[in-house]
Amino acid sequence: MIEIDRIDVLRNKKYILKDVSWTVKSGEHWCIIGLNGSGKTTLLNVVNGYVYPYKGGVKILGKEFGKTNLQELRKEIGLVSSSIKHEFQRNESVLGVVLSGKFASIGLYEAVEKKDVETAQKLLEFLNCLHLENEDYGVLSQGEKQRVLIARALMAEPKILVLDEPCNGLDIIAREELLKFIEKIAKLEDGPTLIYVTHYIEEVLPCFTHSLLLKQGTVFAKGKSSDLLNEDTLSTFFDRRISVQIEQNRKWLALI
Repeated sequence: MIEIDRIDVLRNKKYILKDVSWTVKSGEHWCIIGLNGSGKTTLLNVVNGYVYPYKGGVKILGKEFGKTNLQELRKEIGLVSSSIKHEFQRNESVLGVVLSGKFASIGLYEAVEKKDVETAQKLLEFLNCLHLENEDYGVLSQGEKQRVLIARALMAEPKILVLDEPCNGLDIIAREELLKFIEKIAKLEDGPTLIYVTHYIEEVLPCFTHSLLLKQGTVFAKGKSSDLLNEDTLSTFFDRRISVQIEQNRKWLALI
């Protein structure tokens, strides 16, 4: 699904990513974890073809950068991020926002077919938002907006779904509701590979089989989440003594 081989990314002669290698196989769901400035967003931009590495190789869905049409490739990658959330007009309908995902556009400018509307409605129903289809996007709560944007990202049936800090700004109830829907997506038989980006270990659901720990633009550790998310590894990763508690198959951190 993703093959990144020893890439460097520079900005103003400063390394944003340094010697990063990362492989995601079909059937795996990954979390990317790191503090601010660790390079998480830059790595996502590489995966989406918005940032081209200074050095190293990238293959996404078997297509090698430099030998493929990145605009076409992006249609196979769903993206939910805070930057997209603020792009839509407040008075745009929820159904219109979801339908725009078919064309990877901000706003709906092309004709849609009846089957497209039916698909959008099914996705809204899956995410418990069908009752909002005729509402203005701008009046939704933050949690509702995130679910609508996930429905939009699924509209084109992507092979990879990137969720860039989707719980940012949500209260605990909205966060837990959103995480339940993300777990539902992970269990879909023909669903996409999930790449979930977060600062918070407690958001690493049991469905996320693997984790990538980024620190100051380099790979600190990568592998099975069950092997990495322990007190010793995380204490070294965060440069603080960490206590890890397990509740409902999720890990919760406290500073000692």
